[in-house]
Formats: sequence, C-alpha cells, structure tokens
Amino acid sequence: MKDQEKLLEKAFLALEHAYAPYSGFRVGACVKTRDGNYILGANIENAAYGSTNCAERSAIFAAYSLGYRREEIEGMAVVTKAEEITTPCGACRQVLSELLGQETPIILSNGKETMETNMGKLLPDAFGAKDLDK
Repeated sequence: MKDQEKLLEKAFLALEHAYAPYSGFRVGACVKTRDGNYILGANIENAAYGSTNCAERSAIFAAYSLGYRREEIEGMAVVTKAEEITTPCGACRQVLSELLGQETPIILSNGKETMETNMGKLLPDAFGAKDLDK
C-alpha cells in the first residue's frame, strides 16, 4: 500500500490521544481515504467497561460520520506499543468486516515490527448483511 509510512505515523499520533486509565493499554488507528484524508481514532475507556470504544471503531466510525464508505477507504493502520503486534479484538473485527472491503489493507505495528493483513484474513466467513433475512 502506498503511503504506508504516513498512515502508520498518523496512527501513532492517534495513540498519543488514547484515554486508557484502567488498562493502560493505548491503541491508535488511522483510516486513509482514497481522496487523501487521514482520519484518526484512539481507544477511549470508561469505568463501565462495556462503554469503552476501541481505536479501530473510533476511526472507522469517524470516517463513516464524515460520509466515507467502504469503497472510499484505501487502508487502515492499528498501532500499539506492546511487545508484540496486536490484532483487532473480536468486536472490531465484526464491525470492520462490514465497514471495510475484505481486501482493504490493514497495517498493524508496535513500532518495532509491522505486518499487513485484511478482513478476509482476520475474519474469514464473517457474519454480515448477506446472512440476514431482508
């Protein structure tokens, strides 16, 4: 994916804005749109843990709130400063499987290592709109 370094740089910037007073586990994310915009998201914790929002969902919800849709998203980065690369949680995988294209590059990094994946690999055979009676 072109501009991978800039996408990671923006995701690490978002990580600095994380609010994680309970877990101390800060995550940053960035969505890159086809028109060249970068939309940031950070994890935001809450004392009522179920009300917490992950960085991935913060970023993709912000992109959708601005009017972007899956066809207009070029890629996404998710970063931590953990010892090992961290992949999205199950809830984020479910949300991203509907809001990103299956082949949209997702760059994961901890600042020492970087890997590229996509939703087809992270959540194969995902439940989605195709499974609902409409």
